[in-house]
Amino acid sequence: MKLTKNFQLSEFTRSDTADKLGTKICASLEHTLNLTNLCIEVLQPLRDNFGPIYITSGLRNNLVNNHIHGAPDSQHLRGEAADIHIPNQKIGREYFLFMMENTRFDQLIWEQNNGTCWIHVSAKRLGGNRHQVIGLTY
Repeated sequence: MKLTKNFQLSEFTRSDTADKLGTKICASLEHTLNLTNLCIEVLQPLRDNFGPIYITSGLRNNLVNNHIHGAPDSQHLRGEAADIHIPNQKIGREYFLFMMENTRFDQLIWEQNNGTCWIHVSAKRLGGNRHQVIGLTY
């Protein structure tokens, strides 16, 4: 199912972790609406500006979220968040600054673990977005 001109629902429901755990990530109508909003407000503008981007984590179910030690109230559980692969620190900074300056986001977080970095971004369809930025210094 197409969410925007360059994003498919399947990009947000695929999960190696879910496969390993023998579970599936299933999107409800609410999840799909939230993911579409995330694409319209943040990810499609990023894609339009930089070309293809890779989503490493989108929608999660409780089993997957618990397994990876995600926050109990993670926006991934509602389809409001995605983690974006960054090919290198320079491009990651460009992605981050672009989203910060040009999109309607709720949270924008520079995350890293064991030398790997990625960007977590979320956007709320309902309610106000906080425009909270965490973890990238200029």
